[in-house]
Amino acid sequence: MATAFELTRPELKGQYHVTIYQMGWRLGGKGASGRGPADRIEEHGLHIWQGFYENAFRLMRECYKELGRDPRTCRFADWRDAFFPDPHVGMADESRKGGWLTWTAFFPPGEGLPGDPLTTHNPFTMSSYLAHTVALLRSLLLGVQTRLGPDSREGQESQKATGTTESGNVNGESSSEALMESMMRLVKYGYLSTMAGLIEALAILEVAMKSLPTYPDNMLLTFIENIASNVRGRFEEVVTDDDELRYKWEIIDLVVAILVGFVRSGLLYDPRGLDAINEYDCREWLRENGASERSLNSAFVRGLYDLALAYEGGDPTRPGLAAGQALRGSLRMFFTYRGSMFWKMRAGMGDVVFAPFYEVLKKRGVTFKFFHRLENVHLVDPENLSPGETPYVESLEFDVQAKIRGGTEYQPLVEVKGIPSWPSQPDYRQLINGQRMRREEWDFESHWDRRKIGSRTLKVSQDFDFVVLGVSVGAVPYVCKDILSRDQRWRDMVENVKTVSTQAFQIWMREDMSQLGWTEPPVTVSAFVKPFDTWSDMGHCIPEESWESPPRSLAYFCNVLEDPPLPPDRSAENYPSERDKEVRQNAIDFLNNQVHHLWAKAVKGVGEFRWDLLVDPKEKPSSKLPRKPTQERFNSQYWRANINPTDRYVLALPGTLKYRISPLDNTYDNLTICGDWTDCGFNEGCVEAAVMSGRLAAHAIGQSPSLEDIIGYDHP
Repeated sequence: MATAFELTRPELKGQYHVTIYQMGWRLGGKGASGRGPADRIEEHGLHIWQGFYENAFRLMRECYKELGRDPRTCRFADWRDAFFPDPHVGMADESRKGGWLTWTAFFPPGEGLPGDPLTTHNPFTMSSYLAHTVALLRSLLLGVQTRLGPDSREGQESQKATGTTESGNVNGESSSEALMESMMRLVKYGYLSTMAGLIEALAILEVAMKSLPTYPDNMLLTFIENIASNVRGRFEEVVTDDDELRYKWEIIDLVVAILVGFVRSGLLYDPRGLDAINEYDCREWLRENGASERSLNSAFVRGLYDLALAYEGGDPTRPGLAAGQALRGSLRMFFTYRGSMFWKMRAGMGDVVFAPFYEVLKKRGVTFKFFHRLENVHLVDPENLSPGETPYVESLEFDVQAKIRGGTEYQPLVEVKGIPSWPSQPDYRQLINGQRMRREEWDFESHWDRRKIGSRTLKVSQDFDFVVLGVSVGAVPYVCKDILSRDQRWRDMVENVKTVSTQAFQIWMREDMSQLGWTEPPVTVSAFVKPFDTWSDMGHCIPEESWESPPRSLAYFCNVLEDPPLPPDRSAENYPSERDKEVRQNAIDFLNNQVHHLWAKAVKGVGEFRWDLLVDPKEKPSSKLPRKPTQERFNSQYWRANINPTDRYVLALPGTLKYRISPLDNTYDNLTICGDWTDCGFNEGCVEAAVMSGRLAAHAIGQSPSLEDIIGYDHP
């Protein structure tokens, strides 16, 4: 969608005509959503945008502006109607006193809004990241000092030490010589052994970071390692059963390891930037730079892996996340967000993102061909190439899944409370033999349902000039056999850029969160117990649905889904239903045995969820509940196993990012690729990566947008 949006901008004056071929009846891929019973929103999983998604928000804002919806008839007329700030972030952790704790943090609004023009100060630089990291560490130490109080030994020593050094002006006006002298004095006279000395040292270091490379590397490393040594020695001994102090120490320990690693790894001057350490796993790199095992197993690190679904094969015992990308994501999340750290959508991805894109692109003249399943990208025979001619795509082969009545174009959207939306099922009335397809349960989005009503081949020069391959890397082995048979780089990419199945479920309940026992604000929580380690309060979506008697709460849960020992054959027709049953049972077991750690009042006792809480969209408000509701009521809720090759989440495993191919690659004369699996400058599965990749693909074809206009694309 991002590529099509860029190539059809009005200022290009119709230079390109775009036709989008789409399997099934809806756009969005892993981000697709639909409207089910009671117009309830049914997602592939949990989708929350982050405040550093500069490219994604920019296109979304432009899309809504161009769409020009009337606010009198459509509640999502402007992008701010469809997105709202979500400043609370949560992590779950086991308490040393037993049970589970939830740490909820409020992040204040960042300056500006995502998608605003950047100022002359570029926050996406190594020196900016490092200066912010130093400032964070200083703030954390001040917080610990306050937590310890003046009566503790540390507090008393801090008070005695106050004013013992004179580093001069540390607000940016000190000369390099004065700052270096202050660093040496703090180290030489042992002031770093006091809290006040450490806090002052970090103030000096923060100023120094803003004027790199004025200072010698060895001096900075010595100074930072002295700070690290004293910080760790200071707090290891004081952390006991105080969970809050322990949690802060774990974050301090990790931040110290990042500071040491930045300088020790030479990241400030390496032209590869953070990619220089992508051969390491994130935990491995932090460990090498001094992080303790306790910190490496903390809620913060577990949450980092959980949010990236970073478990190879879906196995929780096989975590893997490239260190450079993990740091890039964390640093951007904490230090470059604008408006809010997180942004939630008031409805589904289909309603908020893909319906507006569809409507704008239709107005621009884009053609949509739904029910086209790509089967083969066919390259020209090498024998037919002239000397020196670049290989190119000669034809595209599709299975046609359905034809539209009257030979017209399929109309995919339905209106829900004035909002154009995608249904969870196709409109069979528009399809030739649609009622038979409904009865026979044709699954147009399933990799294992091979039914079709015909085939279609597109030929270069006759039907297309350029090809933008926007399928996921999981589908590449099935649609690019020709390329894989000839191109070692593509074979290496498919072998090394791995994907993982995911599982998700949503439950609508008749009691609000406070009645269930949740006392925190609406929040997204990660690092919880498997098999559903991440959940979010999504009650704000209920008003956008069409319930006769609206539920009082709505929660989304998601996690990885472990792959079977052997990959299923494409002819294994029962495989999707078997995985579907597995996710259903996982969800039921989770609600019975684990959810009480979050919602103490949602259970009758250990091992028994209150099944009467679930709202069935088929029941009338006056309907009486069964006397003893059982887990069969879960059948009225929504769950799914994301196992299709196009639905699987793309991993950023250590040592694998170098195998990703860029949309700018020109190996094939008329082919570019796009998706969050490509080498796009933010190589992790998310909306921002997909949009960056799409903009790069548009640049590869039309040199627009410029590379400088793709925010955060910092590759050499």
